Amino acid sequence: MGDKLRPAAGFGPRLLMAQGLVILAGSVTVLTVALLLAPGLFRAHVEQTVGPIPTNLAEHLQIAFARATLTSLLIGVMAASVTGLAVGWYVTRRVVDPITAMAQAASDVAEGQYSTRVTESGLGVEFDAVGLAFNQMARGLAATERTRAEILRDLAHELRTPLTTIRGYHEALSDGVLTVDQKTYALIEDELSRVERLVDDIARVSVIEERRYDLRLQQVHVKELLTTATASATLSFQERGVTLTCDVSQDCVVRGDPDRLQEVLANLLDNALRHTAAGGRVTLSAACSNNTAELAVADTGEGIAAEHLPRIFERFYRVDSGRSRSRGGSGIGLAITRALVEAHGGRIRAQSPGPGSGSTFTITLPTEPKPTATHPRHKHGRAE
Repeated sequence: MGDKLRPAAGFGPRLLMAQGLVILAGSVTVLTVALLLAPGLFRAHVEQTVGPIPTNLAEHLQIAFARATLTSLLIGVMAASVTGLAVGWYVTRRVVDPITAMAQAASDVAEGQYSTRVTESGLGVEFDAVGLAFNQMARGLAATERTRAEILRDLAHELRTPLTTIRGYHEALSDGVLTVDQKTYALIEDELSRVERLVDDIARVSVIEERRYDLRLQQVHVKELLTTATASATLSFQERGVTLTCDVSQDCVVRGDPDRLQEVLANLLDNALRHTAAGGRVTLSAACSNNTAELAVADTGEGIAAEHLPRIFERFYRVDSGRSRSRGGSGIGLAITRALVEAHGGRIRAQSPGPGSGSTFTITLPTEPKPTATHPRHKHGRAE
């Protein structure tokens, strides 16, 4: 029969016991020092005051003083111990109660109650910092759980639509309602491709966000980056009747993977094109400062409501949940864009005055220091 685990003493009793040991050690020290030093000091003080005293009287005075001192110290030590233990119990409760509350809150969060929060204990900045970190964790878990539920719902919706279409064609073919021809094969192929693209997007965003890829970092000129992105997207914009302009008046150098940065700009331009009607305009520009480069993609399209801006870069999040995948995208492109930008040590933000007023996506990247010019040394008027 195995040994049963005995319940360990809680933190509160242990803390109170530790305070009791401190009180006990202090009391014993006071008693010992007082009894060793006080009689001799008392006798020396009496002799200095009244002169030499008989030995029998000196011994009697020492015994009386020792007893009086011991009695007073014992009463004082007991009173101090009671007071110290009472204060220790109060302090222990003040310390233990917030820890117990946090442990209960952690247990609630572990059981899925992500709305649980802890209040400030008032015990100091250290305890308050722990409570703040716990609340931030709980909010993060709540957001993650909400996103997970939305992802599952969106995945079910995205997969159900093409699969329902394919099943409809299959039943129609089985019942003889449709004939097997090239058009039917093409329609089924389109729906299967739609499923494959969704699966590929999911796998890709997982790889990107988990940083399971290699960045081939090198010096990249912002001007060249914008020019290449504009050239690659020009044909698509012309087909949709949207004007694409590129402002390359400023140039600086950033350190990054040119292919990944091109992918970032391509995602942003594609997003702008999807949400800008014919006759609209999209502008790609850059602004360079001493330490940062800001790459901006601004459009005159549909715009974004303020309540959607904080979540625009989440996976599968679409401003209009009613949009089809072909119209509104899968909601993955911007998540990939943010992950790639952050992998380069940068950040991305979205701004919009509101629906119908266009939007601007701005990427901020750290710049490389400009190379210092080297001058040849001269000797006797000639360069070496």
